Amino acid sequence: MTVQVAKVETGTKRELYATLAAQLSSLLEGEHDLIANAANCAALLYHSLPDVNWAGFYLYKEGELVLGPFQGNPACVRIAMGKGVCGTAAELKQTVVVENVNEFPGHIACDSASNSEIVVPLIKDERLIGVLDVDSQSLARFDDEDAQGLNELAEIFITASV
Repeated sequence: MTVQVAKVETGTKRELYATLAAQLSSLLEGEHDLIANAANCAALLYHSLPDVNWAGFYLYKEGELVLGPFQGNPACVRIAMGKGVCGTAAELKQTVVVENVNEFPGHIACDSASNSEIVVPLIKDERLIGVLDVDSQSLARFDDEDAQGLNELAEIFITASV
């Protein structure tokens, strides 16, 4: 089976995320394995979102976040709840957008090239599954439109996988 991923070169962020939502839905259709779906979702985001140097998942296991499927440089394997951007988003169960990670209290520098970050908690029936984490080398790369788009993609992922 060959999967076509159309790269969106022009248009608004809203159009980009609408295209990604359609692609992700198609990519995950009929597959319910969390790891397989996380791997494909990470690859789709990494190769489709402009100005991104890391995209992937941390999964909630035994009270901490554990590295899951991702694209980009090697990453921290375990993150405590409430620590760094990922642990904060997981603990608050809220999307966290950070314009400059070097100014975020307790930031965990897994990749020194990353300067901004967005983390979306993955929640099913009020239960934390993990987080979707996307990093960029640019400062202030992510905004409310990215938060909305990535939350929609996270919902597609959760519905298909959990």
